[in-house]
Amino acid sequence: MAISEHPWAEELPLLYDHLWARLTLSVNDRHAPSRYPTLATVSENGMPQARTVVLRDADKQAATLAIYTDIHSEKISALRATPVAALHVWDAAEQLQIRIEANVTLLTGEAISEQWQRLPEHARSAYSSGPAPGEPIADSLAYTKTPDENAFAVLWLDIQAIEALHLGQSHRRAEFSRANNWVGQWLVP
Repeated sequence: MAISEHPWAEELPLLYDHLWARLTLSVNDRHAPSRYPTLATVSENGMPQARTVVLRDADKQAATLAIYTDIHSEKISALRATPVAALHVWDAAEQLQIRIEANVTLLTGEAISEQWQRLPEHARSAYSSGPAPGEPIADSLAYTKTPDENAFAVLWLDIQAIEALHLGQSHRRAEFSRANNWVGQWLVP
């Protein structure tokens, strides 16, 4: 039997722990691949929408993740209509794809004032009382962004399932679900 270059991919508990280690690392490491996952939602007209977001919190024990957003962004109306989302991470160095399905709760106001206070001044302008994200403008810089705590929101993702696909010498795929108490199940890759 050959020694694996990624032993964490050989056993379900090791793989589950590794997925969470990657997600947790990304909260503080700007260079971690899972720092910038793709968030997919369903628009109000039923079309899939995907965009890159920044992972701000990861809690393995609670199986939750947090993403900051502007309350005026299109994803907010989509999530109000259909409060579910998927996250996708590709970690090229580890040849690891992570797919996450989650129920999403929108947090605003007093519930997230602590997160707002921790944001550096320069980052606060991403949450603005200026024009809404995606609004048409006359040219590329025809906007002003004024930081506004009332425009700041947190997407709280309550994970329902995590799927991993490792493209090693032998491909391995597994799913872990809340309904199955995160025990895990191998799948055909």
